[in-house]
Amino acid sequence: MKLVFLVDMNAFFISCETVRDPTLAVVPAAVAGDPERRSGIILTANYAARASGVKTTMTIYQAKALCPMLRLVPPDHAYYAACSYAVMTILARYTPIVEQNSIDEAWLDLAGCLPASTEPVALAKQIMAAIKQETGLDCSIGISENKFLAKMAADMKKPRGITTLWPAEIESKLWPLPVGDMYGVGRKMREKLIDRGITTIGDLVRCGEQTLAARYGKWGAELYAHARGYDPSSVTPHQKDEMKSIGRSTTLASDVTDFEQAGKVLLALSESVGERARRHHKKGTTVHLTIKYADFSVVTRQITLPATDMPMQIYTAACNLLRKHWNGRAVRLLGISLSGFAETGNRQLTFADMMGAPSSPSKQDERLEAAVGRIRAKYGNQKILRAALLEKKQKSTPF
Repeated sequence: MKLVFLVDMNAFFISCETVRDPTLAVVPAAVAGDPERRSGIILTANYAARASGVKTTMTIYQAKALCPMLRLVPPDHAYYAACSYAVMTILARYTPIVEQNSIDEAWLDLAGCLPASTEPVALAKQIMAAIKQETGLDCSIGISENKFLAKMAADMKKPRGITTLWPAEIESKLWPLPVGDMYGVGRKMREKLIDRGITTIGDLVRCGEQTLAARYGKWGAELYAHARGYDPSSVTPHQKDEMKSIGRSTTLASDVTDFEQAGKVLLALSESVGERARRHHKKGTTVHLTIKYADFSVVTRQITLPATDMPMQIYTAACNLLRKHWNGRAVRLLGISLSGFAETGNRQLTFADMMGAPSSPSKQDERLEAAVGRIRAKYGNQKILRAALLEKKQKSTPF
C-alpha cells in the first residue's frame, strides 16, 4: 500500500512566536519586518489577523489599515529554524523517509511503517499530538498515496486539519477546487488558465492532455496528470551533504557609510550563520561576503580559513574582507555565507589563511557557543546577546 503524509505547520512563524509569548494567541498578530525598515512586509499572520484580511507579503501599512489592532513581532529566523528542526526530528521517529519541502512542511513515506491495526488517520492524530505536546505548535496533515495529493489534502483544512484524498475521492474533493488552488500553479499561470476558461481543477481534466500539452508543453501535460491525481515522484530524504552553503543577508534600515555600523551587522549575521552551521553539524572553509551598494551594484568576495562553525571566526574573516574591498560608498545590503563543507579535515594552511584568518577556537570557546545556541533555541535570540550588539552605543568597535 502506498501511503504518503504531508505535514504542514500552521502559520509557522507567528505560531513559534506564540509559543514563547502566549498573549499573542488572543489578539491579531503577525511576524513582519520592522516598520522603520525597507522590508516592512507581513511574513506570517495568525488566523485572527487573517480574518481581517491580513495576508503574507502585504505591506505593514496595508495590514494596519485592515487591522489597526494588529500586533507585530520582528522575525527571528534562527529561532524558527530551531523549531523546524525539532519538528523534523519528531517526524523522523515515524519513518526514515522524510522529505522536507520547506521550513514548515515535509512529506513522509509511511509505506511499511504503519503499525498493525492502525488506520492512517489515527497515525496522523498521533503525529499531530506529539508535535503539539513537544513543541507547542499546531499542524495540518494531508493523507494520500502520492506527494501531490497529500499536499492538496493538507491545504484543504487549516488549522489542525487531517484530510484524506484517495483516488476515489479526487472527483468530489479535488476537481471542484479553483485552479489557482492547485499546488504548483502560480499567479501568472492561474491568469492564463482563467483567460482560457479553465477555472477549476476539473476543467483541466475536461480540457484534455493533448490540448494542455499543445498550449503549455511539458508543464501542460504535468498539470493534466496532477489533476487526474497522478504523481510518480517519490519521497526523497535530503542527504546531509546536499547543503552547499549556509548564508544570511540583510537589507539595512538606512544606508551604511561607516565601519562601526557595518561591523555590528556583520557580527549579527555571523552569529546566525555559525548557529545554523552547528545545528547542521557543518564546518566550512570559505567565508563569502556580499556588499550591495545604494545604487544596487553588488560585490562578492571570499576568503579561506581552517574549517569552522564559530561565529567570531566567521565574523573576523568577513571584517577582513570588508576592510579590503569596501570602496567607501553607501551600503544598502550586507550578506555572509559559509561554504566548503567537504573540506573539514586537516589541511595545509594557505598564505591567505595565515594573514587573514582568525586563530582556531579553543574547546572552551566551542562549549560556550554550544551553550549559547541551546539557550537561544529554547528562549529566543534576544535572551542572550553579545555586548557589541546591544542598542547602547559602545565606546569602541569590535573591529
